[in-house]
Amino acid sequence: MKPAHSLRYSVLAIILGLSSLAIVVQIVRIQDSSSASQLLAQAARYSGEYHTIYPERGDIYDRWGHLLAGNEQVYEIGADLQQVVDPKTIATTLNSILGTDYAQTLAAASIPYVEGKAQYVVLDDFITPEKVQEITQLKDEYTKQASENPNRKNNPSLSGLVFTPHLKRSYPEGDLASNVLGFYSYLDRENGRGFFGIEEKYNDLLAGTPQEVWTPFDPHLVQNVPEVQPGSSLILTIDREIQASVETILNHALETTEATSGTIIVMDPNNGDILAMATTPRLNPNEYWKYAEVFPSPTPFNRAVSQTYEPGSVFKVLTMAAALDTGTVKPNTPFLDTGVFEIGGSYIHNWDGSAWGQQDMIGCMQHSLNVCLAWVASQVGATHFYDYVRAFGIGHQTGIDLGGEVTYPLRIPGDAQWFPVDLGTNSFGQGIAVTPIQMVMAVSAIANQKGEMVAPHILKAMVNNGRQYNTNTQVVGSPISAATAQTLTNMLVESLQQESSDALVPGYTVAGKTGTAEIPTDKGYSSELTNASFVGWGPIPDPQFLVYVWLEKPRTSIWGSVVASPVFSDVVKSLVVLMDIPPDNQRQLIYKQ
Repeated sequence: MKPAHSLRYSVLAIILGLSSLAIVVQIVRIQDSSSASQLLAQAARYSGEYHTIYPERGDIYDRWGHLLAGNEQVYEIGADLQQVVDPKTIATTLNSILGTDYAQTLAAASIPYVEGKAQYVVLDDFITPEKVQEITQLKDEYTKQASENPNRKNNPSLSGLVFTPHLKRSYPEGDLASNVLGFYSYLDRENGRGFFGIEEKYNDLLAGTPQEVWTPFDPHLVQNVPEVQPGSSLILTIDREIQASVETILNHALETTEATSGTIIVMDPNNGDILAMATTPRLNPNEYWKYAEVFPSPTPFNRAVSQTYEPGSVFKVLTMAAALDTGTVKPNTPFLDTGVFEIGGSYIHNWDGSAWGQQDMIGCMQHSLNVCLAWVASQVGATHFYDYVRAFGIGHQTGIDLGGEVTYPLRIPGDAQWFPVDLGTNSFGQGIAVTPIQMVMAVSAIANQKGEMVAPHILKAMVNNGRQYNTNTQVVGSPISAATAQTLTNMLVESLQQESSDALVPGYTVAGKTGTAEIPTDKGYSSELTNASFVGWGPIPDPQFLVYVWLEKPRTSIWGSVVASPVFSDVVKSLVVLMDIPPDNQRQLIYKQ
């Protein structure tokens, strides 16, 4: 019998062992199945939730560390419906202190509490800390009154009010440099982004990287919220003091000339740093929702980079540069101005319709003779002329780090829309369109006395994770030689001095050229509507600034020499003070030492 029992026990042990093994295998299979994963996911859904934490948007500073765009703490005011006991007092208080609509606030605060559905409601947002403190003090007073008079009926109460802090974009200087900065749509707390200028161009850098964090519902399992790295901060090439001064000068110029708009750019021609960029109109980015009111269509946000126009005679500096660089003319090359020049079957006349007789190239630039410059361009030849124009960057974007840059296509020989007469008109800036920033970049090759064209830029440095990354100077071409740049500069110095131009600045030697361009209309060019411009640089022989002035449709005078030249002089008088540039005689003593 013993052997029989032993056999049964052995069989039973084997059966139980196999059954146990089957159970283990089944458990492993179920745990690794797709159904198990779905069940786990559903369980996780009820154990907590993901929250997106948005980084603090990076600050924007001028070149000396003055804050131009930053963030300030504000509050969202809401109601915890389970804790609300007196909706009327809440509505009255917020109406009195914040100006909210009484009926809407009362309706919101009166919503019955429903677990999982109606628990919290937003009553107002973007409230300053001062207003929150005022409401908090009143809330504490009501709480104190209720504790001192517990039997009193209808004690006022602000119970249930919740104050949630968050950040909003702030521009402490108001509309200063607003056309450069752009704005951030901070009212949209989840999908806000930068528009125009720096805020648009560097939106991703400023915004940083949002981070998703899992938050358990069980308070015992909640860990500290991880620190999210803020967005990069930007240091601009803009000088706050120069920008403020230039904006003031531009505002005054618009008042005195009755121009419809204006633009002034100040750049260091040696490295492309934009020290100031002022244009009109300007929007206070703290009130960016007024954009459509300030910029009715089709007004561009920043004319310096977003509007092309026919520049007129300031373009003659590029024509003369091409002629000097090719050896076609020299400063003393003679020219007999008869008041008319035929090219491509059409006739070119001077701005005053007169003949100026015997001139040299300095006289042609001094008197801004269209006839002479058309002749010069014809001597250079269409092929070489347009090669130089393209080498100066005309017809192409400068790549400046601002949102909204535009360009106008350059017509050249071979294009269907190009005609031989265009060589003559283009030589003095008519029939050709540029943005002010294109002209600034082009002229930088002359102004820095090196023949090197530098790319204009607004970003000086980026600060990310405690480290600073500087922007390097970019030379984007050498359209002319250094000798040509110096020769042309000396010619323009002499032409201004001989003319006793309003652009001159006592104690400082500057070079420059005026521009007056008729504005094309549906009925042809209008002699009563002009674009008045001036481009100049100095002090010579070591230029530290390049200034471009454009006044659109001035009314007191149509001539750039009358309305734009004095603006250049005013800007330079401010620059030499703010940039601490000694007069010519003192600099000469320094150089001798």
